[in-house]
Amino acid sequence: MDLVPALEEPLRQPLKSVLGPATAKVMAEHLGLLTVGDLLHHYPRRYEERGQLTHLADLPMDEHVTVVAQVADARLHSFASAKAPRGKGQRLEVTITDGSGRLQLVFFGAGVHKPHKELLPGTRAMFAGKVSVFNRRLQLAHPAYELLRGDPEESVETWAGALIPIYPATAKLESWKIGKAIQTVLPTAQEAVDPLPGTLREGRGLVPLPEALLKIHRPHTKADIEDARSRLKWDEAFVLQVALARRRHADAQLPAVPRKPAPEGLLTAFDARLPFTLTDGQQRVSREIFDDLATDHPMHRLLQGEVGSGKTMVALRAMLAVVDAGGQAAMLAPTEVLAQQHHRSVVEMMGELAEGGMLGGAEQATKVVLLTGSMGAAARRHALLDLTTGEAGIVIGTHALIEDKVQFHDLGLVVVDEQHRFGVEQRDALRGKGKQPPHLLVMTATPIPRTVAMTVFGDLETSVLDQLPAGRSPIASHVVPAADKPHFLSRAWERVREEVENGHQAYVVCPRIGDEEDDPKKSGKKKSAEDEAEKRPPLAVLDVADQLTKGPLQGLRVEVLHGRMHPDDKDAVMRRFAAGETHVLVATTVIEVGVNVPNATAMVIMDADRFGVSQLHQLRGRVGRGSAPGLCLLVTEMPEASPARQRLGAVASTLDGFELSRIDLEQRREGDVLGQAQSGARTSLKVLAVIEDEEIIAEAREEATAVVANDPELTRLPALRTALDALLDEEREQYLEKG
Repeated sequence: MDLVPALEEPLRQPLKSVLGPATAKVMAEHLGLLTVGDLLHHYPRRYEERGQLTHLADLPMDEHVTVVAQVADARLHSFASAKAPRGKGQRLEVTITDGSGRLQLVFFGAGVHKPHKELLPGTRAMFAGKVSVFNRRLQLAHPAYELLRGDPEESVETWAGALIPIYPATAKLESWKIGKAIQTVLPTAQEAVDPLPGTLREGRGLVPLPEALLKIHRPHTKADIEDARSRLKWDEAFVLQVALARRRHADAQLPAVPRKPAPEGLLTAFDARLPFTLTDGQQRVSREIFDDLATDHPMHRLLQGEVGSGKTMVALRAMLAVVDAGGQAAMLAPTEVLAQQHHRSVVEMMGELAEGGMLGGAEQATKVVLLTGSMGAAARRHALLDLTTGEAGIVIGTHALIEDKVQFHDLGLVVVDEQHRFGVEQRDALRGKGKQPPHLLVMTATPIPRTVAMTVFGDLETSVLDQLPAGRSPIASHVVPAADKPHFLSRAWERVREEVENGHQAYVVCPRIGDEEDDPKKSGKKKSAEDEAEKRPPLAVLDVADQLTKGPLQGLRVEVLHGRMHPDDKDAVMRRFAAGETHVLVATTVIEVGVNVPNATAMVIMDADRFGVSQLHQLRGRVGRGSAPGLCLLVTEMPEASPARQRLGAVASTLDGFELSRIDLEQRREGDVLGQAQSGARTSLKVLAVIEDEEIIAEAREEATAVVANDPELTRLPALRTALDALLDEEREQYLEKG
């Protein structure tokens, strides 16, 4: 939040640089720090106390680390090598300790002279380098180091207790160099203009911004760090929530056509046809939606529901209400497979009510059309005509619905399925097709913890469906450790055969397709350390299907499904599977959302450790959709103690998606979860943790809503306005909530 000219001063300038040109260049290229303000907002990751040292015992492999330790001993060795054949090669080995463990440092060649003079036993220093293993021992080769010399005036106690900030650093710029650069610009922190309204700051006992910046970079006590972090968390939460509150406020000013369902119309006729009663949750959420649809500004609602909680039913009733009121409704699905599936199930649920204008159609009926990119020209022309004339009340499609050629007669509601797969630009393009902004309902089966919903989807009101409809069966989940216990995997295939013998069907899911384009050996991508460790590419659909048909599932009808098949082939495979003609479907994650085959009771997920927690939960939701219990087997070769196995254990232990999304969020870094939530933002969250700081986010949202209601343009709060401009690229403020 670069608030005033002193803080907006570039670190690198042609005539006078704040820092040395080389340092400024590395900061810009590797850390994205361009101005004095950026540097002041580059906060320490943690603090070391000189007397209480880093645990050398816990060092992560292959990571760039900074440790504070004491030299235990140093030995200079000579050796012969190609470059120094007469035994003139030199190697300096230094052992450092922190009381918890020991670590070897190695220096070679001409690089040994300086450390040989400086790193004497008993010397304390900060060391930075990449952790590697040599002869089964951890080591740092050629680490950078900074000696820690107490100021002669300082007493030993003060020196030992001082807090050393450790900054997020890079191999090109060590933590202490960043620290020195920050000390250079720290006096300008006095000029930071405070974005928090005075009343809010005083009411919550928060320190002023200049003081918070001083305390985070130069703390004297742990209480200083606490004060600074509490204050800076509020900045991040509040400025973000103000941006979202302004978006909600602006949306509330837009005009929309109120859509109230006609009495005894299409919705009433549909409800009368239903062979079951809606759950209490479905009725409650439907009421929230109908209340929103009846107002004269656009609904913006996020509908979260566990896999199989009946979201589609709620969305369909909302669409029927809009058709009743004379409008049209569009449902946007992320894939063609899903759009076709939604179309089929909506037409089945509506029966004769979906046969508007046809012989045998009911009196209140409307037309339900499908529009996807791969449709033939004639069918497409026909569908487009039905939309323009208003003949079709409901259209279901992929992003083909957004194309310029698509015109609606009177678009009243847009339903977006699986929001996280759609960009906001696409959503807004569809909304632009209404005479006035249509109402918007966004659905997701990925449970989102409340605070993430407030941060990522902060401009949407949220409804949650948390009950499963009657008749849904429980799903048993088990981890299958294929490397430790190969017989467990053999048993998994026997279980699949047993399900098929009992008249059911199964899915086998793999992370990769397995055709040429997909082969990681052929794509020049650099492998991650994890892949290197595993030494084999993820299992592929085409290979696994082949092995299963020749081996453990011989004699069963096995088919494959993946994203690169022709849409007609995909649809044909899905139809055969839905009709029960195929026993086992070997697929990629194309089946992750929306695929509904109640007779499929078993799922085997190969290389399950390659999928995220939420994705595994989504996939598992494809079984147990009928009256027979579901079974999900998570196959992995990862060792028992690994984090990946713990993650799989968590998935197997609970069916509660909200609990899993919390685990997921705690295990992943915040940024991955927020994804593009702050698209256009220069600073992502640095001190705010969306799970731990739930209270701050909720309070900041309340404060922000009140501030924006009183002063939508923030005319009385110029410093807050400036902070907001720094957070957002002006023209992209409306895209803040890119999920």
